[in-house]
Amino acid sequence: MNRARKTAEVREKELKLAIFRIERGRAHTKATKVNFTTVALEAGVSASLIHNCYPDIAEQIRSKNGRSSRQQRDAKQNELTEEKNKSKQLRSDLKEAQAMIANLASINETLLIRVRTLEAAIAGGNVRAFSKMPV
Repeated sequence: MNRARKTAEVREKELKLAIFRIERGRAHTKATKVNFTTVALEAGVSASLIHNCYPDIAEQIRSKNGRSSRQQRDAKQNELTEEKNKSKQLRSDLKEAQAMIANLASINETLLIRVRTLEAAIAGGNVRAFSKMPV
């Protein structure tokens, strides 16, 4: 019962044939969709073997599913760029808002000092309010 190990070239050919059979609807396992599990079952190997030892076949399976690693990477890169731009814009808006708050706080403090000064002058008793003068 000692079967000889298959070479990498033979296994790769079997995997390609398994993909071909599944695509054509002639799979021995009656599989209809091309994915790692169905290809592995059709070829008689494990799905992890495809991932670990046959990256070209794995990429081919991903591209058949519309999820090639290049497409995924590009999509993630675009998403990351968009998020970075949003973050940059939000940081800029925050900085502007903080500057406006500081300016308004300064104006507010100046007005409070002025009110206290006027209230103290009125409370002194020796200050009279002028009636409005005609212009």
